[in-house]
Amino acid sequence: MLLHIIARGKIGRSPEADLVDRYVKRLTMPHKITEMPDRGGKLPPVGPGTVTVMLDEKGKQLSSMDFARRIEGWRDTGTREIRFLIGAADGFDDAERTNADLLIAFGAMTWPHMIARAMLAEQLWRACSILANHPYHREG
Repeated sequence: MLLHIIARGKIGRSPEADLVDRYVKRLTMPHKITEMPDRGGKLPPVGPGTVTVMLDEKGKQLSSMDFARRIEGWRDTGTREIRFLIGAADGFDDAERTNADLLIAFGAMTWPHMIARAMLAEQLWRACSILANHPYHREG
């Protein structure tokens, strides 16, 4: 199963990019990052077996364990790709939200999309660690 981060904006060379690289390199599942222009540009076509997860302020707040279990469930039911969409500074509109299978939020605060990308990369690494029974994640 492919973990595919599709993010608006260029991260370039930055501390956020270093964090993304740090966690993405540790992922045990196949993964890919696609950068899109801030405005316009079409998403790569969605194939069969694709789940779309949108990072959005109106999304659910999941624990790391819940996030890992969602990924596990998709993996175990034959999902081929999970797309994680990160919007530009203006976020997503209602029409875009309706096309997502799941909306998630990293808390009630608004985060810059570059930091959200680093947070997502870390949570994907954490989810892989949880699913592999690796001691990185500690409950309680």
